[in-house]
Amino acid sequence: MLSDTASSTVRATLPVVGAHLGEITTAFYRRLFAAHPELLSDLFNRGNQANGSQQQALAGSIAGFATALLAHPDRRPDAMLARIAHKHTALGVLPEQYPVVHEHLFAAIVEVLGEAVTPEVAAAWDEVYWLMANALIALEADRYRQAGVAPGDVWRAYRVTGRRQETADVVTFLVQPADGAGLPAQRPGQYVSVQVELPDGAHQIRQYSLSGRADDALCFTVKRDGEVSGFLHDHATEGTVLRVGLPAGDVVLDEAGEQPVVLVSAGIGCTPMIGMLDHLAATGATRRVIAVHADRSPGAHAFRSDLAQLTAKLADAEAHVWYEQPADAAWPAERTGLIDLSTLDLPADATAYLCGPLPFLRAARTQLLAAGLSPAAVHYEVFGPDLWVGQD
Repeated sequence: MLSDTASSTVRATLPVVGAHLGEITTAFYRRLFAAHPELLSDLFNRGNQANGSQQQALAGSIAGFATALLAHPDRRPDAMLARIAHKHTALGVLPEQYPVVHEHLFAAIVEVLGEAVTPEVAAAWDEVYWLMANALIALEADRYRQAGVAPGDVWRAYRVTGRRQETADVVTFLVQPADGAGLPAQRPGQYVSVQVELPDGAHQIRQYSLSGRADDALCFTVKRDGEVSGFLHDHATEGTVLRVGLPAGDVVLDEAGEQPVVLVSAGIGCTPMIGMLDHLAATGATRRVIAVHADRSPGAHAFRSDLAQLTAKLADAEAHVWYEQPADAAWPAERTGLIDLSTLDLPADATAYLCGPLPFLRAARTQLLAAGLSPAAVHYEVFGPDLWVGQD
């Protein structure tokens, strides 16, 4: 881990570096994209760049990693690193890209902090960077090896074989490998990357949750809320060929366990939860399952009927739904207003899976902990850059 000299220097300079991380990451991306414009058009989500969320996520991960090294010098923050590694392998990130990031990140640090970056300070933060980078390179190599692909070789051509309109702005796509080969291994709760060529020539990538099971196809669900999702809604008809990556994601259902399961989602966050429910129903699970969902209205609730059907198939399952607008039916157990998990009988030994906007996740996690669930048993997935690491 960190050398004693580097540890002392990082501890002394972390407040200053942390206070300027927003400026540093902004300067970093400006420098990176000036030198490698293809990364903005063909790898990074330019929407997240424009709204600043990617810069915030990078700043949070750097600060979080450095803080973890100082707090627990004898162990590595593998939970945080595993999540980043899944995101990277979903995009086909390669080991040779880490020196490129290092070059522009440290140039940005010098640009922002100036003379405060002494050789001692630069050397200490160099240790931090390469500890994080080398750990990620190893984790990503292992993921590529487990998938049976060469590093970065994650893309395959898939043909759209079906599409189902879930709500006015949500569509589920079924896609099959265009070469007729078998499907990659997937686990309930994972997502896939989809790359499309937009009218301006950019090859943008987005991740979409796997939302169900099919014998010969991958199923993923897309809400219209950006340039890639809009392109898929408008142009991905049956027969369209898409570039799809390997299933990825570390928030996956514990398929072997027998403990109760609590699934909590909001809005389009229901997609991985429906995938988990589908798997539980298909495998005849007998464990207790409590599915909880929050949405604007019944009409906006994607998979509303699937929720009813899947929980009905399970031996010991119940569903609870909160709508911001008044509910119009008696099933599932519907309420009006914001979600309130304190009104439910939640087993303290349950494992919980959460998906939705960050404020919702934080509120739901707080309520689950108040109900007696262990922090280690509460797992979350957030769409887009993971900003939680920088806030909690």
